[in-house]
Amino acid sequence: MPALEFLASTVLAMAAGASFVMQQAVNASLRADINSAAWAGFVSYLGGTLCMLVLTVAMHEALPVPAAVARSNWWAWTGGFFGAVYIAVSILLVPRLGAAIFVALLVAGQMLTSLAFDHYGLFGIAERPIDASRLVGALLLVAGAILIRS
Repeated sequence: MPALEFLASTVLAMAAGASFVMQQAVNASLRADINSAAWAGFVSYLGGTLCMLVLTVAMHEALPVPAAVARSNWWAWTGGFFGAVYIAVSILLVPRLGAAIFVALLVAGQMLTSLAFDHYGLFGIAERPIDASRLVGALLLVAGAILIRS
């Protein structure tokens, strides 16, 4: 990957990370204001759905072809479920743990799961075996989550 493309990708990924923390903070705030984790999560998904609808229209995306939908794996349609689990857990835990420890634990969990997905090539991801440096990096993230807890 060329240096400029890597820099742009890095900035975008960091912006997504900042957006992620913002999402947790506003969802937790809404939960406290309306006294409902379920409704706060619903509002979060409704806002995301409307945003994606606007993006789809702006990009002039056609509806998926029925044959392509039929060929897709059943598990490819479960992303919303896992997103809902994440939203619900974050709405409940961010106020209890704080944003920093929640995100540290979340990233540690993402990294360990990602290593397994890469290693075994799960769900269509290219196989990338776990090696010593990747394992040490993941363990350092876990250690960082433990250290940030205090």
